[in-house]
Amino acid sequence: MLSRRPLAAALRLAPLSPPLLLFFASSSSSSSSPASCSSPTGCSALRMDSGAVEPASTGAIWSTPSVEPRSISIGKQIFCNRSLNMRNITAVGFDMDYTLAQYKPETFEALAYHGTIEKLVKDLNYPEELLTWQFDWKYMVRGLVLDKKRGNILKMDRHKYVKVAYHGFREMSKEEKVAAYGSTLIRDSFDEPDYALIDTLFSLGEAYLFAQLVDFMDSNPAKVPSGTDYAHMYRDVRSAVDLCHRDGTLKRMVAKEPSRYINEDLAIVPMLQMLRKSGRSTFLVTNSLWDYTDVVMNYLCGPYMSDVSSSHNHKWLEYFDVVITGSIFLLNSSPSFLNFSVQSQAFFMMITEQDCLKLSLILGNF
Repeated sequence: MLSRRPLAAALRLAPLSPPLLLFFASSSSSSSSPASCSSPTGCSALRMDSGAVEPASTGAIWSTPSVEPRSISIGKQIFCNRSLNMRNITAVGFDMDYTLAQYKPETFEALAYHGTIEKLVKDLNYPEELLTWQFDWKYMVRGLVLDKKRGNILKMDRHKYVKVAYHGFREMSKEEKVAAYGSTLIRDSFDEPDYALIDTLFSLGEAYLFAQLVDFMDSNPAKVPSGTDYAHMYRDVRSAVDLCHRDGTLKRMVAKEPSRYINEDLAIVPMLQMLRKSGRSTFLVTNSLWDYTDVVMNYLCGPYMSDVSSSHNHKWLEYFDVVITGSIFLLNSSPSFLNFSVQSQAFFMMITEQDCLKLSLILGNF
């Protein structure tokens, strides 16, 4: 955990108060219904125009194609036309991964996909022929629901009516959909533990891999580990994904060549400067460790820094009042430190000899 200066003016390192804090992070599953997550766009809509182009889904499987091709960049499109009164906001915070740092799906998700398959083969006894599989990064979109027990991927409306359903990569007939999910108002809740929401960019690759495994098991039941059903197979995919992220392989690859995996966004620094000039404090909270965070933020802020040649350049810290890395808060869908009802969660300050700010948390029941 590291920072250049405390949030003394705005927060005074006391427990944060709800009206004073605004935090941007990638979409979560805790408060979103399947219908509300259906757009393939996300928090990129909250950022300034970067000229980035969101990948479209293949064909019209999961999303309705536009009548005419769009030439409007993502940063200029309107996703949620609601006003936000910033008068009482004194601090604005950001997650890093998939919020400030927008990863390229064609490279980063493919890297995660192949890393996950390697874990399935080497650690979970899946056949080596999986290593030849390829990932179509345009196929999946956020807002889908994965049926773990039946091996299905669903698209539904706000009333939980299943509009499109695929078993693996095979489209289910209307009769199959009705038999599995009904046609009346009495329907499944589509919640855990039997279902999983595909509501983050991180989950697109694992959902695609799960669909491949469903088809593979249907065609080759003897080639998967003994006793494996669809739900067990989904747990194996999740375990392999966790192993892939936990051993640091992915982030080491990204750190070697960040431009290959992360979109350059020249609007980030002007946005942070605008917030700070308005008198608001800014902070960064990420579950990534310091070494990786430093590499990514140096890359994102590099065009605005005079010297980016040194690997020890930390000038990007000037754009934040507080930086928290290795945070346990973001292990869950929403940052637990934003749960203001837990009185025992409080920040404390300790200034080291290097004039860095370390924050420690007394954990409560959350």
